[in-house]
Amino acid sequence: PTVGVKRTLLFEALGQTFTEEAFDELCFEFGLELDEVVTETNDEGKEEVVYKLDIGANRYDLLCLEGLVRALLVFQGKLVAPQYSLTKPAQLEQLILDPSVIAVRPHVIGAVLRGVTFNKARYNSFIDLQDKLHMNLARKRTLASVGTHDLDTIKGPFRYMAKPPTEIKFK
Repeated sequence: PTVGVKRTLLFEALGQTFTEEAFDELCFEFGLELDEVVTETNDEGKEEVVYKLDIGANRYDLLCLEGLVRALLVFQGKLVAPQYSLTKPAQLEQLILDPSVIAVRPHVIGAVLRGVTFNKARYNSFIDLQDKLHMNLARKRTLASVGTHDLDTIKGPFRYMAKPPTEIKFK
């Protein structure tokens, strides 16, 4: 897939600026291709430079600005690769799989991410990443889908079921 990243946000997150040629060289050394550089008009009517990067099909971690920046900083030796760990919380959440969903989603997993704080830009980036995963890895949601919910606003147990669209009502 091709991913567009705003140059100003990219350089700010990397903590340095590059010429177009220098950034193209960094991408090449890392194994990416700077496909094109375009100018787009943002929501405020201002023009901004966007780098279009060709991302390998097996690098889902690079489909968002945050993942791309982390990978480039690790590659440059400016950041230690993060180590993630699975921990058991004091209170477990329960996900109940209704028999109606078996034919549609025979496998279901759930995860709770704690300590995640979003500002508007990061939230938009996260939702954009989720959409890219739906379109690419999940093949337009035919193989999988991702739901994201704020546990501060909802309470379990959570029930996953399949219904005809006309019968779906959100509370």
